Amino acid sequence: MNIHEYQAKEIFRQFGVAVPNSRVAFSVDEAVQAAQELSSGVSVVKAQIHAGGRGKAGGVKIAKSLDDVSTYAEELLGKTLVTHQTGPEGKEVKRLLIEEGCDIQKEYYVGIVLDRATSRVVMMASEEGGTEIEEVAANTPEKIFQEVIDPVTGLMPYQARRLAFNINIPKELVSKAVKFMMGLYDVFVKKDCSIAEINPLVTTGDGEVLALDAKLNFDDNALFRQKDVLEYRDLDEEDPKEIEASKYDLSYVALDGNIGCMVNGAGLAMSTMDIIKHSGGEPANFLDVGGGATAEKVTEAFKIILSDDHVKGIFVNIFGGIMKCDVIAEGVVEATKQVGLELPLVVRLEGTNVEQGKKILADSGLNITSANSMADGAQKIVELVK
Repeated sequence: MNIHEYQAKEIFRQFGVAVPNSRVAFSVDEAVQAAQELSSGVSVVKAQIHAGGRGKAGGVKIAKSLDDVSTYAEELLGKTLVTHQTGPEGKEVKRLLIEEGCDIQKEYYVGIVLDRATSRVVMMASEEGGTEIEEVAANTPEKIFQEVIDPVTGLMPYQARRLAFNINIPKELVSKAVKFMMGLYDVFVKKDCSIAEINPLVTTGDGEVLALDAKLNFDDNALFRQKDVLEYRDLDEEDPKEIEASKYDLSYVALDGNIGCMVNGAGLAMSTMDIIKHSGGEPANFLDVGGGATAEKVTEAFKIILSDDHVKGIFVNIFGGIMKCDVIAEGVVEATKQVGLELPLVVRLEGTNVEQGKKILADSGLNITSANSMADGAQKIVELVK
């Protein structure tokens, strides 16, 4: 789950991670009032969407007067902002962050991620702040420093100090930078984050170390114990199909292709998308119905897939273990009847009660194409869609 920058900064304040003073605004009048309350000579008007690259896309404006704030707020609110992370369709700006300006001396990057290679949390830092970290990794990887964190001890002060020295934080500000990094690690662990990223982290003329931007992503599987974080969820920023899928405990991610996929198990779902690509097709989604799908779940999965206008065919690929093939077959038949499916449908079943499942499909009288293997199913759906 993702949240807005202003929400991430609210969490930072709770953990003593320094951020500039700011207010959120949902209208032009609120933006002007926020700037008045901040009483800063310079205000920053920042579009709030769930995507990076807002500055390059014109979503961050420097206002030197209240009139500027009003002008920029009117320009940004309701605007569709297109960044490298939104895709060409962009995202509509519905809220703004009005932030006090600060005397920036130098910009840095600090981020915390899970490193699957070491099975550890890693804090990364670079003196190339303000630049996308992917560009730094590609062009000057030697400027990215890492500290692998032992889960037993957590981030140690000496590790934070080493990072501060490596990225050339001014010596007189190293202690503040260490405190900042320790607080950021606390946020990451205690709020069950999957990513905590600050780009840029800045040092200021008055000797502060501040998070000028803030990005937090959270582990969906831990949200049951993060009720306060869950309240930050902005459904306007999410795909309606993904929201609907979450109501039925379905894992769904929309993609750009035209072959809808319904699979049980994340690994099998990934393999299914790969083999569709290998066969010359393009998957329209990742959809994992889980290990205990019912006929109702399968029906809802079909409805979600079909709500995507780009879908021209559906490939159901099920390996029945806990989930029995006959139950899935009944769900497929019921769903096909309910939604009046007219698109090509290929079903591959394997595992528990597979013969009963195949018989249910064969006896349904519906236009369902059976497949003997995953590769066979992928080839058949690709040909049918073409």
